[in-house]
Amino acid sequence: MERIISFIKKETVLCAALILAVLSAFMIPPDREYAAYIDYRTLAILLGLMVVMAGLRKMGLFRRIAQGLLCRVKSGRGLVLILMMLCFFFSMLITNDVALITFVPFTFTVLEMMGEEQRRKLVLPLIAMQTIAANLGSMLTPIGNPQNLYLYGKAGLSIGEFVWLMLPYALLSLLILTGWAIIQGGGGHRRRKSWQSIDSSQESGKNAEISVPALVVYLALFALCLLTVAHILPWQTALGTVLVTVLVMDRKILMKVDYSLLLTFVGFFVFIGNMGRIPVFRDFLQNAVTGRETYAAVAASQIISNVPAALLLSGFTDNYGQLIIGTNLGGLGTLIASMASLISYKYVAREESSRKGAYIGIFTVSNLAFLAVLMIFYRIMA
Repeated sequence: MERIISFIKKETVLCAALILAVLSAFMIPPDREYAAYIDYRTLAILLGLMVVMAGLRKMGLFRRIAQGLLCRVKSGRGLVLILMMLCFFFSMLITNDVALITFVPFTFTVLEMMGEEQRRKLVLPLIAMQTIAANLGSMLTPIGNPQNLYLYGKAGLSIGEFVWLMLPYALLSLLILTGWAIIQGGGGHRRRKSWQSIDSSQESGKNAEISVPALVVYLALFALCLLTVAHILPWQTALGTVLVTVLVMDRKILMKVDYSLLLTFVGFFVFIGNMGRIPVFRDFLQNAVTGRETYAAVAASQIISNVPAALLLSGFTDNYGQLIIGTNLGGLGTLIASMASLISYKYVAREESSRKGAYIGIFTVSNLAFLAVLMIFYRIMA
């Protein structure tokens, strides 16, 4: 029983998706149309990207890049800016989840080398802003987060059109994040040698693990995934190549993939497909969402998070551009608005257990402030 409760707590969204799918199946019994519910292309690209990112992360590539950047930092402001912008820019290519999994633990290590006073002052606001940075940076590209990948495929946009749609919001976010880093990062100049020494301790072992031939292979696989995203290569070819290559190179990588996310997609696909075949529900949600896609997506994201919100609302409107904006901005706000935010919270709960409440307060206030500014900007743009 304890294992079941633990699993439900860990995979709440997955359990909700599967329960909704099962309940909807009582209203619409399984038939041949079920197979058409699933967006196989999105799932294949997502799986391929997760496998490649797991391989690159295991090699320590992203942490090594971060260490190289920190060696050039000369001030506390520069340190804060680098740690935050690593999440912002890397999330565009490696997804917000992977960016946080990689750089939040790295940040704890760096701050420990700055001394207890600086660590205590910076750790909570910096982790909160890294989380915001990852969620905001990821909105710029189709592969930055799962809902973008899904809605990008539904919308039929080119990569350039997608980037152009979200570019104003990303630029404004970058400007605000930079201003915060300049204000918050004052001081800490005396600790430069300490944080630079990170690559001479336990991290140096991880650097040594990087194999150039393996790195070339993973980067080539990543390029295949990008070609699939750009509709140049069939998803079957890309996914098959990725899986076969990784099976030969290091099959343990396949154990590091978040399969629960894929199952969550499947559960919501079944639920949405079934609900779309019930006229009363379909008409109600269409009337509620049409013309209000962005606001509906932001509101729904606060309750069920932005990935399920994208999957749910996409079944009842074809204004995918507004859904893309809404689900990306909707990742701000509550702790569950973006499931990636829970990654940072778990690290804070482990490293700063006595200040979990303080972190949630800082996180929520900061997120709501960003959300308010970006929604005002959205109104101006509209």
